[in-house]
Amino acid sequence: MKLYTRTGDKGTTSVIGGKVNKDDERVEAFGTIDELGAFVGQAAATARTGTVANAVTEATEGLRAFEARLLEELTVIQHELFDCGSDLSYAAPQPEQLKVKSELAERLEAWIDSHEAGNPPIARFILSGGTATAAALHVCRTVCRRAERAVVTLAATGRPCPPEVAKYLNRLSDYFFAAARAANAKAGVQDVEYERGAAVFRRIGKEL
Repeated sequence: MKLYTRTGDKGTTSVIGGKVNKDDERVEAFGTIDELGAFVGQAAATARTGTVANAVTEATEGLRAFEARLLEELTVIQHELFDCGSDLSYAAPQPEQLKVKSELAERLEAWIDSHEAGNPPIARFILSGGTATAAALHVCRTVCRRAERAVVTLAATGRPCPPEVAKYLNRLSDYFFAAARAANAKAGVQDVEYERGAAVFRRIGKEL
């Protein structure tokens, strides 16, 4: 089997139920989700490098445990992003064909709460960065927001767009924010607040 098919050379691609242009809103939506999955893989690779390094250094037990947990969570998320793309690839899906259920967003909420429980308080927006793992997770957060916007754009056309996908992506960007903060906190790196920003968070972090 050849990797290339030549069938898309004229700017069209197949979805389940027909063909569309490659700049179609549906293709933009699941294509951006595919891009997000690649960035999640990069974040996992960054965390894995840290885990290997920490195994031979005096890194805290908490940091090693966090990185191991993060790798497990990111792997689950990559599989679920494929589920999101699969659901969006149907031109006219039937309910039984859809893979993304409300339980996925609910589980993300539990993960978010768990990460935030150990994070120091913040009052303002923070600058993306800190450790390499945190920086990679912030990239995931922003690409996730773009994927969510693409899904919302698709939904606005009036064509079938499973609502649970948008809900999942909305929650997922919050997960990346919480996990990025946890990555810095476990490594002893302080988040930098946007210095000219107003206080926008009333209860973010374990001390607030």
